[in-house]
Amino acid sequence: MTVTGLREAKKQETRQLISDQATRLFMAKGFEQTTIAEIAEAARVAKKTVTNYFPRKEDLAFDHQDQFVGSLARTVAAREPGESALSALRRDFLDAVERQDPVAGFAGPEFSRMIADSPTLSVCLRGLHDQREEALAAALADATDAEPGDITPRAAAVVLGGVHRVLFARIQELTLAGRGTPEIAAVIGPEAEQAFALLEPSLGEYARA
Repeated sequence: MTVTGLREAKKQETRQLISDQATRLFMAKGFEQTTIAEIAEAARVAKKTVTNYFPRKEDLAFDHQDQFVGSLARTVAAREPGESALSALRRDFLDAVERQDPVAGFAGPEFSRMIADSPTLSVCLRGLHDQREEALAAALADATDAEPGDITPRAAAVVLGGVHRVLFARIQELTLAGRGTPEIAAVIGPEAEQAFALLEPSLGEYARA
């Protein structure tokens, strides 16, 4: 490995260490009750190092937010020939349920409780859902060669993103109710099929590749 590669690997290792220690403290003490100084001490780095890697405290809790925000847009961009946006998003979500993917909501009871108990993180999560829908709208506009200002991609993104919001919240609800992850996946799969089927009459042919 080159010197540059070693340096980047060390940065990634430090970033992951800070994130892991922050999440541990947030789950143990609560998000609002945990300070940056405590995170820095637990990770054995300077406070400035923490904020260099994570400019906002919320970024420490949602370490994979970029993956979350771009997930629906990437699915639409990578849809198969002849596949509509709805079909691609349904297929991808059902695959995520089968994998029990944390990005889809399978984050476990401790992490889910951490978010539910924190007003700050709950607001932040809603903001991430908003950002995800905005990214999806841009991808749909690109996929359909929509004219600037066309409301259709934005409206479709809100509807498609809304199903994902409902399913994400449902996974969280079942997690906090004490249901096990395999059991949740068994419940969510059919519910997702039902939810996406509601959109078939209006969006079944939209953005077909």
